[in-house]
Amino acid sequence: MLRKLDKLSRAALFRDRLAAAMARSGTSQAALARAIGVDRSTVSQLLDPQGTRLPNAQVAAESAAALGVSADWLLGLTELREPAAHLLAAGVTLTEAPRALVDDQIFAWHREAAGYKIRHVPATLPDMLKTEGMLRWEYEPALGWTTEQAIGASRDRLDWMRAARSDTEIALPLHELSTFARGEGYYAGLSPRIRREQIGHLADLHAQLYPTLRVHLYDARRVYSAPVTVFGPLLAVLYLGRNYLAFRDSERVQAISQHFDGLIREAAVPSRDFPAHLARLLRVI
Repeated sequence: MLRKLDKLSRAALFRDRLAAAMARSGTSQAALARAIGVDRSTVSQLLDPQGTRLPNAQVAAESAAALGVSADWLLGLTELREPAAHLLAAGVTLTEAPRALVDDQIFAWHREAAGYKIRHVPATLPDMLKTEGMLRWEYEPALGWTTEQAIGASRDRLDWMRAARSDTEIALPLHELSTFARGEGYYAGLSPRIRREQIGHLADLHAQLYPTLRVHLYDARRVYSAPVTVFGPLLAVLYLGRNYLAFRDSERVQAISQHFDGLIREAAVPSRDFPAHLARLLRVI
């Protein structure tokens, strides 16, 4: 929380920040005066070390715009130098999402977050944990992505995880695996052979990679989550279908991380019980 300043202190802070912004942008007193439409003497008075003058709202706003900083920052009302629009543009981005979640953008975010924990709520089963047969069934109808591309990208992600560059924690709704095992809903038409192979593959990978890989199953009747991935403290990404909505500001990344924590706390099947749950599902197929 910013401390309350008296007029003298605020004038001194404005003077220091105005001078710093001018130096950073290489703007002279004469150039700033022309840019904001005042006499050079006005700028000189604002920069006078012995002065106590504060600008009016128009001069403060024009100075901030000319120097590419926030007027609130110049006046000591915030510690964030950038204008709000710039902060929003940097903190939230919307990028196109291909049909497959194993695209280059996702992989680039994984590489950026090397060494941090990756926390993931997938849209279906996690792509990097799918068998080749499952990927072929799922992505052959997709436009713009060949099955081989999806398979190759999935392998790259799995190889990345095997290298233990980052811990990966996955939260799945309990009904997703049950629906998969029965071949219902989204998975209607998927052969029992592919379903058995996929369940066995999940069990094998969990045995090989635990605790670097942890999979938790939550009850969607109690808690809900959209598809989301949290890349350590750096980034949180919501999957919207056609686009990714990516947040880089720490407040939103922390909020989405806390949402993921809630899914884990509410897990009906924690990761340690995941293998036994898979064994039960195999008997359903």
